[in-house]
Amino acid sequence: MTKLRLGVMISGSGTNLQSLIDACTAADYPAEIMVVISNRPDAGGLNRAEKAHIPTVVIDHKNYEDRADFENALHDCLKDHKVQLVCLAGFMRLLNADFVNRWRDRMINVHPSLLPSYKGLHTHERAIEDGVRFAGCTLHFVRPEMDNGPILMQAAVPVDDGETSETLAAKVLTYEHKLYPAAVRMIAEGKTRVSGHKVIIKDTRMDTKGIISPVI
Repeated sequence: MTKLRLGVMISGSGTNLQSLIDACTAADYPAEIMVVISNRPDAGGLNRAEKAHIPTVVIDHKNYEDRADFENALHDCLKDHKVQLVCLAGFMRLLNADFVNRWRDRMINVHPSLLPSYKGLHTHERAIEDGVRFAGCTLHFVRPEMDNGPILMQAAVPVDDGETSETLAAKVLTYEHKLYPAAVRMIAEGKTRVSGHKVIIKDTRMDTKGIISPVI
């Protein structure tokens, strides 16, 4: 089986990276991680990759005079490792349109909200403050605009009375770990197609049941 070649870009502890590492250990998983790139030399995710014997590269943004040079280094590294799909997994640097467009429809990201709501930072605090009954996470193709792009998958979780940003973040993160490997699998198996602002998915089962929160 020819596997989709992934490049994972991180800045932190790498829990979503770990979900991909775990998925890739299965013989029938249709993707493999070729390189893990971090813009921070102290990122904990580098240790996760090294334990899994995955090549790691540190491209520290502080070592570059401008963003274009930094992003050219990222691009060259991905190409050197023959990456076919870029997975942003807690990569905390905004990317210029030139870089994003070079990887158009070949770069995905996970965001801890039900996009298009709550783009940017402090998503859980803002959701709780607004009194929403559902929060969640979104796996999407990347576009130049922040936290924007055709949506691949979403997961929703109820927001309990007395919820804190920490407890909500923990609930949402468990679903991020489920979505990322599942979305990569769909892409690798050729089940997705970007059409305008939407992702067309074939041969998948959709849940037709609605969910109410709080339960009545």
